[in-house]
Amino acid sequence: RGSDELLSGSVLNSPNSNMNSMVVTANGNDNKKFKGDDKMDGAPSRVLHIRKLPGEVTETEVIALGLPFGKVTNILMLKGKNQAFLELATEEAAITMVNYYSAVTPHLRNQPIYIQYSNHKELKTDNTLNQRAQAVLQAVTAVQATNAPISGTTVSESAVTPAQSPVLRIIIDNMYYPVTLDVLHQIFSKFGAVLKIITFTKNNQFQALLQFGDPVNAQQAKLALDGQNIYNACCTLRIDFSKLVNLNVKYNNDKSRDYTRPDLPSGDGQPALDPAIAAAFAKETSLLAVPGALSPLAIPNAAAAAAAAAAGRVGMPGVSAGGNTVLLVSNLNEEMVTPQSLFTLFGVYGDVQRVKILYNKKDSALIQMADGNQSQLAMSHLNGQKMYGKIIRVTLSKHQTVQLPREGLDDQGLTKDFGNSPLHRFKKPGSKNFQNIFPPSATLHLSNIPPSVAEEDLRTLFANTGGTVKAFKFFQRDHKMALLQMSTVEEAIQALIDLHNYNLGENHHLRVSFSKSTI
Repeated sequence: RGSDELLSGSVLNSPNSNMNSMVVTANGNDNKKFKGDDKMDGAPSRVLHIRKLPGEVTETEVIALGLPFGKVTNILMLKGKNQAFLELATEEAAITMVNYYSAVTPHLRNQPIYIQYSNHKELKTDNTLNQRAQAVLQAVTAVQATNAPISGTTVSESAVTPAQSPVLRIIIDNMYYPVTLDVLHQIFSKFGAVLKIITFTKNNQFQALLQFGDPVNAQQAKLALDGQNIYNACCTLRIDFSKLVNLNVKYNNDKSRDYTRPDLPSGDGQPALDPAIAAAFAKETSLLAVPGALSPLAIPNAAAAAAAAAAGRVGMPGVSAGGNTVLLVSNLNEEMVTPQSLFTLFGVYGDVQRVKILYNKKDSALIQMADGNQSQLAMSHLNGQKMYGKIIRVTLSKHQTVQLPREGLDDQGLTKDFGNSPLHRFKKPGSKNFQNIFPPSATLHLSNIPPSVAEEDLRTLFANTGGTVKAFKFFQRDHKMALLQMSTVEEAIQALIDLHNYNLGENHHLRVSFSKSTI
């Protein structure tokens, strides 16, 4: 049963009435009482009936409940009854909103409220009696339409002032450690339902826009978190209210997410985040900590590792990210594999410290990374890939470190210590390499090419690794870099193992990594 609540001084088109419109007042005796249980019943309608509103709630706050789901076309507040009617532009938007809030109880000013379909299919309000609400609605619509602050409109004090926006703008200072969309969601959802997040880099700073279901939650989160460090002594949150009141998210990927619309595409050819990664590690609850100090915002380390892994970045050496640093790799091609080839391939995802091919089981190896994030990242990207013709399996090992052979013991070169290797990609905090970590792909990114080396030379060089070069392109602005496409991912992995750090002469060693681009 939907809501038959009667409206003061309003005109509604009711599907149940014979007349097109029916003027009703709210003092009739046929007012019905509602129980919380039937809040979601009734046939879908784009008009929603909202009950149990806190007394001092404003039109803006009620409109904000509907904004994430689409355009709000009308509102009617019944202040004396602590109720309101909200009309959305489409029935679809109303259904999405009701479904979302049936899973996540909506709160305004820390009180649970109830939302159900109204029996009315359309809200016709008497504008003279509803001027204030209409003014607020126009202001909000203006902000939505232009994504700009309201200028020149004089609206009552309850219109959207920045302090009432459900959207926060977050800047992260001293970002020595990757902060991902999942980490932000984890921190901010302690204050209420986070509906949408968009992350971007502006003026070389990582920033995010984060939308709560309720402006009050945004206010609480800002008060509690502004100026806090996410990790010990770094990644400081700077938080302001955004001028926007609603975020328009087109894609769900590692840059943006609309939690109300899990059906969105991932866009840009980016893989949508693998929920399995996040789920598997969210269970862990140890703290991300620098030795001897707890992280101020107690983030489960493995969840952070998973978030970092999913966002395609690695943690910073020296910050103990917890988690196991040693990987067990099995189903290797024992005729072909060497510690050096494993160092090169796994080195794409972190700084490999030691490699040990097992003496009694040469199709398996232990690989020690610099930290838990890196092992997580390598595992998520390399498990199931083909190396020397065999599909390799990568799992976390129960070993904490890889033991070196005792002095004077010959283990046939099966164990190698790469701790001081000059080839580590992630030694420098904040290095560009952190942002250029991608899953194995047929397209390779080449850099450090000397001016004397031509396209033909590189095509020949890569064809000699046993694969077919399908396409090649120098970067327009910078001939030191190029993209080169092999015919399969397996061929590209082989070429990277063989040619990363290859000496092209003139003291130029070729750098090879996987690219997210195609040619």
